[in-house]
Amino acid sequence: MNTLAEDRNIPGESESLWGKAWYKFRRDRTGMLSLAVVMLFLIIALGVWAGLWGQGWSSVEGSMWAKPSAEHWLGTNIIGQDIFERGIYSTKTAFEVGMVVAILSTILGGLLGALSGFFSNSWADEVILWLMGVLDSIPFYLFVAAIAFALQGFPYSMHIAMIATFWTTTARLVRGEVIKLKNFEFVEAARAIGLPRRLIIFRHIMPNTYHILLVQATIVFVSAIKSEVILSFLGLGVVDGVSWGLMIAESTQEVQAGHYANFLTASILLFALVMAFNMFSDSLQDALDPKKVSA
Repeated sequence: MNTLAEDRNIPGESESLWGKAWYKFRRDRTGMLSLAVVMLFLIIALGVWAGLWGQGWSSVEGSMWAKPSAEHWLGTNIIGQDIFERGIYSTKTAFEVGMVVAILSTILGGLLGALSGFFSNSWADEVILWLMGVLDSIPFYLFVAAIAFALQGFPYSMHIAMIATFWTTTARLVRGEVIKLKNFEFVEAARAIGLPRRLIIFRHIMPNTYHILLVQATIVFVSAIKSEVILSFLGLGVVDGVSWGLMIAESTQEVQAGHYANFLTASILLFALVMAFNMFSDSLQDALDPKKVSA
């Protein structure tokens, strides 16, 4: 696999670049602390997936607006459902939405961005740029509402709308990087020996955009979670299950009645995960900055 380091004829430097990035990230206290918080939320989500906790989120066993107790740690909502169980289960929902949207939109954006950059100023590039311009011109929440209506309650309509929207930024970043990379000597050498274009793109150019894709995936992950909360609050998001957005939506009447447990639980969990992932993304971006890593 050719890399920029190999183009500079530095043996083994391709591995050390990632090693330097990891070393720099480990020395970032903010980054390590935020990573620990994200891993804690991930463990909670994995526990829900495994059925270890959070399975009683839909059970109506308590009384209306019960106070915190040994049985219901954070009390119950307006119909007697355990708020703690619902908050824990919503962590799984957040990770499901974030991971699916981040992975698929990053892959789509990386592929289309690489094709657009490699074949720049061609009809393929013009088509991809036109498509990105059209999608970016449509207001996001209007686009989601249109897809949700068109799919008539399909549970993954929100995911489809997010993926169709979030890939464009990744594609633009990758396109610019590929336009620069395709003029490097290692690409010219690959062309000279007659390698097919697909091998040049996916084996020699794409690996040099992994730092962009990794950072973009973390950014999209956070954006997807925030969008899901807003969409679920508006009734356009999660259909089967519960999420922090649904908890905040159902707490509007509870807050007016002086009961804040539902609202605070969802808000605090959302704030903690989003802030931790934002700080993690910033630290990761600094660690993977080619100028800083190679310094």
